[in-house]
Amino acid sequence: MSFFKRLRDTIVQKSEAVTQKFTDGLAKTRDLLVEKVEDLVRRYKKIDENFFEELEEILITADVGVNTVMELIDELRSEVRKQKIENAMDLQPILSEKLVALLKNDEAMDSRLQIEEGRLNVILFVGVNGVGKTTTIGKMAHMFKQQGKKVLLAAGDTFRAAAIEQLEVWGERVGVEVIKHQQGADPAAVIYDAAQAAKSRGVDVLLCDTAGRLQNKVNLMEELSKVHRVLQRELPGAPHEVLLVLDATTGQNALSQAKTFGQSAGVTGIVLTKLDGTAKGGIVIAIRNELNIPVKYVGLGERMDDLQPFDPEQFVHALFAGLIAQEVAAEEEEAAKE
Repeated sequence: MSFFKRLRDTIVQKSEAVTQKFTDGLAKTRDLLVEKVEDLVRRYKKIDENFFEELEEILITADVGVNTVMELIDELRSEVRKQKIENAMDLQPILSEKLVALLKNDEAMDSRLQIEEGRLNVILFVGVNGVGKTTTIGKMAHMFKQQGKKVLLAAGDTFRAAAIEQLEVWGERVGVEVIKHQQGADPAAVIYDAAQAAKSRGVDVLLCDTAGRLQNKVNLMEELSKVHRVLQRELPGAPHEVLLVLDATTGQNALSQAKTFGQSAGVTGIVLTKLDGTAKGGIVIAIRNELNIPVKYVGLGERMDDLQPFDPEQFVHALFAGLIAQEVAAEEEEAAKE
């Protein structure tokens, strides 16, 4: 069975609505990456050095990341030699399979949120301003509420003008209370009050906002360490997740933020927002392959339920949906002839 058919059969078993969200959300990346690859394989009847150079350029343009691209091209060269592939068209499913393998990376790297029944689960959100951190918190609060969990929000971004109000708007929209202080207050004090409130009210999930700290502002990183210490003192084992929110439209800059925050903020997972607004969706592959941090959620649109758990197979299926449909149609046509 071909890889595309196996992938299609896997996707059929998953939610049709989620599959559509990935397909719609990755339209711009699909246009840039897959259409260029299709054009490339049509132009090159035979695989040669020029073919690999052009493929390398296409992948780098889609922000797959230079290191990842070099690794991928080396593997494709090896497959071409091993399988004695001559026709460029035959390389497309192999490329797709390699991408799924890169995105899955280490199976031990769990993409699920570490949420346990019967305890107060604390999730800390970090990231620079403008990446969609507060919106992500609001959407995740909605998700947990839909699961029947009791949720509380902590307005720990006391530096940015209107950050508290923005979180309050999301709290009202979702029907979740927000623990807040005045702008300019000590963020650790807000988180302390939120932890106390969450314990006394039997909350299942406490979602904590933090300042949009720039990676070169050492004092802000120290402030984040203080928040960690307060949480660990009040709730041993907390925070259970530290989610770094990154804006996919910034491409390689998102990768550099992930490297810095991963080293200094104890990041356990990444939320990649605004994938629907960029052709640079390849950054998911770079982050997944070059950092030892799992991508846990992706933002695929503006709606409340457009924040989705990251699924490597859905991701690659959404990119190659057109090719998969063509292969399925060709197989059905062959079957009809028989």
